[in-house]
Amino acid sequence: MSTIPVNTDSSSDAILELLFKLKVKDVMTSSVLTASPDNTIREIQLLMKRSRVTGVPVVEGRSLVGIISMEDIVNAFDGGWINEKVEDHMTRNVIVMQESMPVSFCVSYFNKYRFGRFPVIDNQNKLVGIVTTTDVISSLLAAMNTEVERLENVAQYTPVIKQPGTEEPNPNYSTNTTDNEKIFIFKTEPFNFEKAGLASTEIKKQLKAMKIDPSITRRIGIASYELEINQVVHSEGGVMRYVLTPDKLVIEATDVGPGIPDIQKALTEGFSTATDKVRAFGFGAGMGLPNTKRVSDDFDITSSKEDGTTVRATFNLTYQKEL
Repeated sequence: MSTIPVNTDSSSDAILELLFKLKVKDVMTSSVLTASPDNTIREIQLLMKRSRVTGVPVVEGRSLVGIISMEDIVNAFDGGWINEKVEDHMTRNVIVMQESMPVSFCVSYFNKYRFGRFPVIDNQNKLVGIVTTTDVISSLLAAMNTEVERLENVAQYTPVIKQPGTEEPNPNYSTNTTDNEKIFIFKTEPFNFEKAGLASTEIKKQLKAMKIDPSITRRIGIASYELEINQVVHSEGGVMRYVLTPDKLVIEATDVGPGIPDIQKALTEGFSTATDKVRAFGFGAGMGLPNTKRVSDDFDITSSKEDGTTVRATFNLTYQKEL
């Protein structure tokens, strides 16, 4: 199995909360079989056979330099290089996960790439584990069972209701509400994946409570996620600001960063200035801004080296745009 049967657009709030509460480090396998670039592919084939695994990361010290999959083994047999060194035939452009990422990233990665496994690195780019669909699904089931038991125990007691204003403040999230307008503000930090995607999930919950057409909510989710991730991987941090009224939602994404030298190129599908580090995390396909513009009812972007980038995406909540 290389996909995870979880729909982040239609899953219950309880499932979505688990997907953000659990981190990749909570579900990954820490004990990882690894290979050296000097090993032969034959040696790796025998290791995979003995250990019943379908892929082995290749490391120098603790630094990930490549990966060998079952497909690589088959190709080596067919091509006659089964006795050659791993470094000559391994996959070098490896998509990885960071241990602090929410498990929601696992769902999107497996469903997007259909790989059997992803290596996991720490914030020093050292290999710390590997994660498979089986790891994710079994961990989610265990977490759901634990949550059910907790709720059953809580149900035996009188619930404590917090009074408005008594909740502990979240430095990454704030709200401002009037009779006809709600404003949500989320902060982002460079390569801090721990809360990446939280803003998009929270806004979708608000729209679901308002019974907004699911197709509109999905478009908003796409734009919000693309803009949020852009700030995390391309900027020095920023703010995601959402202004929600009964008939309209405006997303204003403002970041501090290098700016965009050529906005027209940045709006072209496939164009990207992503670094190798960004691409290693599975981003940088050059679709973020084009996707956001495509799903928005109104779209505007300004950018400069001095002021960073501001994107404003507007959505009418009362009708469905034809894409």
